[in-house]
Amino acid sequence: MRPALEATGLGVRYRRTWALRDCSLSVPAGRVAALVGPNGAGKTTLMHAAVGLLRPTLGSVRVAGEAAFVAQDKPLYESFTVAEMLAFGRRMNTRWDDAADRLAGLGIPLKQKVSGLSGGQQAQVALTLALACRPDLLVLDEPLANLDPVARHDVMRSIMAEVAGRELTVLLSSHVVSDLEETCDWLVVLNGGRLQVSGDIEDLLDGHLVLTGPEGASAAGTQVVGASRVGRQVSMLVRGAPPLDPRWQARRPGLEELVMGYLRSPESAALPGLTGVGA
Repeated sequence: MRPALEATGLGVRYRRTWALRDCSLSVPAGRVAALVGPNGAGKTTLMHAAVGLLRPTLGSVRVAGEAAFVAQDKPLYESFTVAEMLAFGRRMNTRWDDAADRLAGLGIPLKQKVSGLSGGQQAQVALTLALACRPDLLVLDEPLANLDPVARHDVMRSIMAEVAGRELTVLLSSHVVSDLEETCDWLVVLNGGRLQVSGDIEDLLDGHLVLTGPEGASAAGTQVVGASRVGRQVSMLVRGAPPLDPRWQARRPGLEELVMGYLRSPESAALPGLTGVGA
């Protein structure tokens, strides 16, 4: 499967602080990848390195084709009208599709100044400008930040429509896992500047279990990601087959349980073999 984004031993250091260390991952083309992690985990650093906004200190990162990037603050010129933003984008990019029809379909008037648009409308304009560049990889840094629920839904629906219409790979970061559950099919978790999880979401969920049982029950044969206790009752996120001890109740985790289980256990990792990375 052809990778759209590939990093090998990627490291980025700011003065004496490593923002990203020893990061090796491969995101297949045509996927919508969720990039998740706490503040300061290295998410924005990884995205900036991927689109060429910063040079790695160590290792390499490679994109197959052209990339477009939309920052969290949705950089638009507030004094421009929407039509002027489109004209500016057309002049600055050699690859360009006319995007006026898309905005008209969203009810965004071309004569309106950017400063007069709602947060959701500004997000749609920024997304439209990025898509008009006909990228192979679309990188979105917190595209849903500060949007109301309706605007969040509309932006995600727009992204999915573009993915369905052509082979577009998307890498998007978000702190709200519920925004990603029905949209993303690949998961990347960064924690403390290190890659913790990378893989197909369904494969990851199928490979984990949530076990609930009494303290002292044996979990032999599983790899424990993390555990919590309430009284004498234990709940654990594990990898592998169900344990033989019949005192455990086992079920498949949800995406948020999987993500939070790893974020609470920085020493744990789920990193499948990266065949082809660096080849």
